[in-house]
Amino acid sequence: MDKLRIIGNGPLNGEIKISGAKNAALPLMCAGLLTADTLYLRNVPMLADVKTTQKLLQGMGVRVFTDNISEFEINGSAVNNTCAPYDLVKTMRASILVLGPTLARFGEAQVSLPGGCAIGSRPVDQHLKGLETMGAEIVIEHGYVKAKAPGGKLKGARVVMDMVTVGGTENLLMAATLAEGTTILDNCAVEPEVVDLAECLVKMGAKIQGIGTATMVVEGVDKLHGCEHSVVPDRIEAGTFLCAVAMTGGKVVLRHAAPKTMDAVLDKLVEAGAVIEAGDDWISIDMRQRPKAVNIRTVPHPGFPTDMQAQFMAVNAVAEGSSRVVETIFENRFMHIPELNRMGADISAEGNTAVVNGVARLSGATVMATDLRASACLVIAGLVAEGETTVERLYHLDRGYEHIERKLSAVGAKIERITA
Repeated sequence: MDKLRIIGNGPLNGEIKISGAKNAALPLMCAGLLTADTLYLRNVPMLADVKTTQKLLQGMGVRVFTDNISEFEINGSAVNNTCAPYDLVKTMRASILVLGPTLARFGEAQVSLPGGCAIGSRPVDQHLKGLETMGAEIVIEHGYVKAKAPGGKLKGARVVMDMVTVGGTENLLMAATLAEGTTILDNCAVEPEVVDLAECLVKMGAKIQGIGTATMVVEGVDKLHGCEHSVVPDRIEAGTFLCAVAMTGGKVVLRHAAPKTMDAVLDKLVEAGAVIEAGDDWISIDMRQRPKAVNIRTVPHPGFPTDMQAQFMAVNAVAEGSSRVVETIFENRFMHIPELNRMGADISAEGNTAVVNGVARLSGATVMATDLRASACLVIAGLVAEGETTVERLYHLDRGYEHIERKLSAVGAKIERITA
């Protein structure tokens, strides 16, 4: 099993190219199920979850071609299986996103209940409730969601989601594009990845109003066609690298970034003492001091993202002063705290609140990644720790970060992958 070995060695300097967003690429790939034409995707990150989605779609009969760098051609003209099996779905929660488009186009679908990171309950009840409102008949048997649309077509309806859900919004949005009549989706997630999906669907011929707002109105069409689309840059990857520089010091420019999707994160970095500049597709960070502690409270976009909570906790761990980190999205997303404390951090947690007392330095240790963002937090902590840090269970990290060790090495980090 792969490990990362990291030796803390001071400031980072140079440029890093940001990859496409995993959380945008996966629903975009699933959108290929909505049409018999070819969907051309660019700027796709070559990650474990992307490869799993590729296998999942191919198992359903979708033809998927890739250059194994950043481009995919997805053609759904020969779909011959509307079942997404457990052996693929179990590793990746986003697999549920094949449910809406498959049901909308073919009138039936079977999807195993999904897996993914163990960061707490992420129920799919909002997905199922919305599809039922659109006329689907759904039962859960033997761990599978089995859905049928009477007459082979979903019906337009008003769907009010009880909670803001990114995956639920994406699933229902894709389903609504081929439903008969008009669907009104209320309490939608407004994350940049949702907007990216909606803009791609419009290119495919969907009729969607209210993109980027909490209410989207979708007028169903008979069929969608192919298009070309470039995946939005990964704001979480960008934020992770910015946090790394905030901890180590130095000056780094991120290329192919999307600063307009990152206001809450950039504001917190400025509060921590970083000098941030940005253009349309780049961000620079200049850090010449020890970071200042900043309080964090995770909320849905456009607020502070839960996917950046662990990385900012690492920043706060070496910051001047004390801070409070409140996690309101997932109830089990503090599993990185014991690992940071193994490295000398002073963090205590009660319920959904962590108190972080900044320490002057961390010390290298062998630590274990427990989920995707926790693994990134441990990597950037290793960059400032004295001595050697070994991060185990890299399969979590590889689900969401493309060549992280290469990108960090290019700006001066001492980091290497060890393949057992």
